[in-house]
Amino acid sequence: MVDEITARAYPISMTNTKYADISGLGHIADDYDALLVDIWGVIHNGRVAFPDAVAALERFRRDRGPVVLISNSPRPGIAIPAQFDEIGVPHTLYDAIVTSGDATIDELARRAPGPAFKLGPERDDGLYENLEMNFTDLDAAKFIACTGLFDDEVETPDDYTEILAQARALALPLVCANPDIRVMRGDKMIYCGGALALKYEDMGGEVIYAGKPHKPIYRLARSWLLEVSGYTIDTSRILVIGDNVHTDLLGAQNQGYPSLFVASGLDGGNATPIKSLLEKHGIMVNYMLPSLAW
Repeated sequence: MVDEITARAYPISMTNTKYADISGLGHIADDYDALLVDIWGVIHNGRVAFPDAVAALERFRRDRGPVVLISNSPRPGIAIPAQFDEIGVPHTLYDAIVTSGDATIDELARRAPGPAFKLGPERDDGLYENLEMNFTDLDAAKFIACTGLFDDEVETPDDYTEILAQARALALPLVCANPDIRVMRGDKMIYCGGALALKYEDMGGEVIYAGKPHKPIYRLARSWLLEVSGYTIDTSRILVIGDNVHTDLLGAQNQGYPSLFVASGLDGGNATPIKSLLEKHGIMVNYMLPSLAW
């Protein structure tokens, strides 16, 4: 279920909620010409792919139209297929992949070469490959490039209090490549870059976001849809599918897209408390499923 940290990160104060339970994506597929689909929690859990979700997206792509995957991963989209190969996600279910990393590259390019303090694990270094960044110690940096925690298997945001306090004293802006607060890796909850960004904001620091629910990543996704479809698809005919209320669904709502809430991810699979949550916060959702299937 959405926790207090996530709710504070993305507050919502809208009314007139309306949503419908459906039997599967096939029940509404004819109403849409394209999909923008979250990855982690909808297609896989970081360890294994979800076969029903894979089959549903392959069928939509074959019968209806393009599928663009849209993720808050801090890695560039070109790095995601290799990750898919490791966990058994086929390449036949999507036309393009857009990540928060892709959208963040533009923000970093305007600030390159820095100098910058690099905050995050080495596995995310592909984000910087073509940017000629000059990384340095915190006290010599002009900004922080944050993809996540150094070791998200064991660390929490509390381990970064001292670093972030020093950065705040230096008035360094933090460019966050992954706005997600937490995700499930297998059966374990881990913190993401968004948790550090939120902590920094709470300390009075400046944070720059590009991923969901913020506009840059959706602008990039629309560019890819135009590229693969050859025409401009009306917003009302593009369905956003996601499992996170305060990134996927808020992003869809803010950008005017209809949305399908997959309720088995971070927000749990029990429909009753989830519906109460949506009503409490006034979150607009068009459809709900316990997991993505046709």
